[in-house]
Amino acid sequence: MTRDPMTPDERPFALVHDVGGRLGLAAVDAAAEAAGLQPGLPLADGRALVPNLATAELRPAEDARALARLAAWCGRYTPWSAVDPATGGLGGGLGAGILLDVTGCAGLFGGEAALLGDLVTRLGRLGFTVRAALADTIGAAWAAARFATDAGAPWRVVPPEGARAALAPLPPAALRLPPAAAELLERLGLRRIGALAGLPPETLEPRFGPELACRLRQAWGEAPEVLSPLVPVPPLLARRVLAEPIVTVEALACGLDALAAELCRRLEAVQRGARRLELTVYRVDGSLRRLALGTSRPSRDPDHLERLFAGRLERIDPGFGIEVMTLAAPLSERLTALQLVLGPAGTGRGRRSGDDLAGLVDRLEARLGPGRVLRQDPFESHLPERAARRVPALAPGVPAPWRRGRPRPLRLFERAEAVEAVALLPDHPPARFRWRRVRHRVVRAEGPERIVPEWWLDDPDRAGAPARDYFRVEDEVGRRYWLYRAGGRWFLHGLFG
Repeated sequence: MTRDPMTPDERPFALVHDVGGRLGLAAVDAAAEAAGLQPGLPLADGRALVPNLATAELRPAEDARALARLAAWCGRYTPWSAVDPATGGLGGGLGAGILLDVTGCAGLFGGEAALLGDLVTRLGRLGFTVRAALADTIGAAWAAARFATDAGAPWRVVPPEGARAALAPLPPAALRLPPAAAELLERLGLRRIGALAGLPPETLEPRFGPELACRLRQAWGEAPEVLSPLVPVPPLLARRVLAEPIVTVEALACGLDALAAELCRRLEAVQRGARRLELTVYRVDGSLRRLALGTSRPSRDPDHLERLFAGRLERIDPGFGIEVMTLAAPLSERLTALQLVLGPAGTGRGRRSGDDLAGLVDRLEARLGPGRVLRQDPFESHLPERAARRVPALAPGVPAPWRRGRPRPLRLFERAEAVEAVALLPDHPPARFRWRRVRHRVVRAEGPERIVPEWWLDDPDRAGAPARDYFRVEDEVGRRYWLYRAGGRWFLHGLFG
């Protein structure tokens, strides 16, 4: 497809690029084509034919980004959309293309013809000149869109199993062949695909190589052809096509309610729970907006999912209106039927043990932003200050279980604080110590627990560190402390209560 740039005086328009040190036409609009201009023509020759020709420089990188955005917008019809790699942009003379796999999606738009007509009409309103076709195979749809449509009939639906008949009168260039191969076929008198269909592959391959036979088999559906989507297609997705564009948060919330209920039904059918959610809205101006959220544990409770999005729907700018909404679970985990704890009498509702905390974490994450809520996960180290690490609360995966061992203080200092202590004997616990200018007399003590440095790690900061002898002590007023002796000095590392 090509874009028709609007100029003030609506002059014929062409995109130009450098070809071997001289400027040539890369793409032309309908007015320039009607005046006799074609891609590949030198710019000087084009100006000789059309003196009032308006031009602009071809910018492939910007065109590629715009085409990717347009392919993403086509997700309103199907999650399986991709930029067509066959044309290599606008410079090939056949327009840039987008491939859509609409298997199972046509019924949402009233059938295949209605879907195709809606697509062409909407892209036309956005300022694009479009040719589209729908067929059983990528090759047949590509050929029909570019060689079996015109301005009067910009789209075509190839009947099921009708690819051979539809492509028979088309030129060999419709098979996505290199220009040199298509030109050679023309010179040999094979000007129609129908003439090639009757020739055996062993006749074609010695002269034209294996590509011609492969393209024929792909067009007929006899050889596989993979369509890689622009983004990975989530297996669990709910879609809602709105009868009229919506612009209010209330209408958006109603659409989300229906999507959440449908998505949770699909999750329940496969015994899974969502860990990541993506709400995508498609606007009438050809753009889209996404909201992504995570959950601290697998969930398929519609009310819970709706509450996560409730405070963020206002951030979505509806523009001139939203016409399609999707809710996907790109990340999910196994979630079987679990025992529920009955709620208050008369409510008729239940909850899973731990759901209150999980729901609080999810709401805080949604309100504060991704990565702002952290959790402590165990880490393989026997040094107390390294035995746990902070990770995002919604990080995927199940954290490793905490190992049971000797008691550890509820509050562990990030850095142990030096104290003044007196022990009766070198290996005994302290009899008294002074911490933060306050003296404490020890009435009970337990220890020592010796912890040696991790000598097997290549860490110069701990290579020469002395062993630590830890003691749990209690002072005269009942406060308990965790102290250790290392290298003849005493340190306070944590508090038990």
